[in-house]
Amino acid sequence: MKHIVCASCGATNRVEQARLLEAPVCGKCGEEIMAAKPMPISEAAFAKFVAKTEVPVLVEFWAAWCGPCRMMAPQFEQAAKLLPEVRLIKVDSDAAPQLSQQLAIRSIPSLVLFKDGREIARQAGVMPAAELATWVRSQLGR
Repeated sequence: MKHIVCASCGATNRVEQARLLEAPVCGKCGEEIMAAKPMPISEAAFAKFVAKTEVPVLVEFWAAWCGPCRMMAPQFEQAAKLLPEVRLIKVDSDAAPQLSQQLAIRSIPSLVLFKDGREIARQAGVMPAAELATWVRSQLGR
């Protein structure tokens, strides 16, 4: 059984490991909790989401004014389809300045991979979706 926090409403859901790839939905709001797309998350919801989600979480820190971030957006979207076992979320660094400072985000786009609530890897800059998926899997030992 895995706990997964819904990026939409913040509810913690229990999902059997075997059902993770079967499009489970949140018991509170009905949103898909392992959707094959990145989900935006607020600064306020971030800590609970990362700490209580028992599947790997890949976070993209970005900003609307950032040209490389706009180039990275479709790659991150495609990577979500390539990594169904990983939860991808997006944090707008302008809307989350304290979180960006706390995690020492110095350039954007920045990708931070969490497992069991702990940061295990970090990468800055734009990368193709396939390369991103390979990087994540290598960090997770897969």
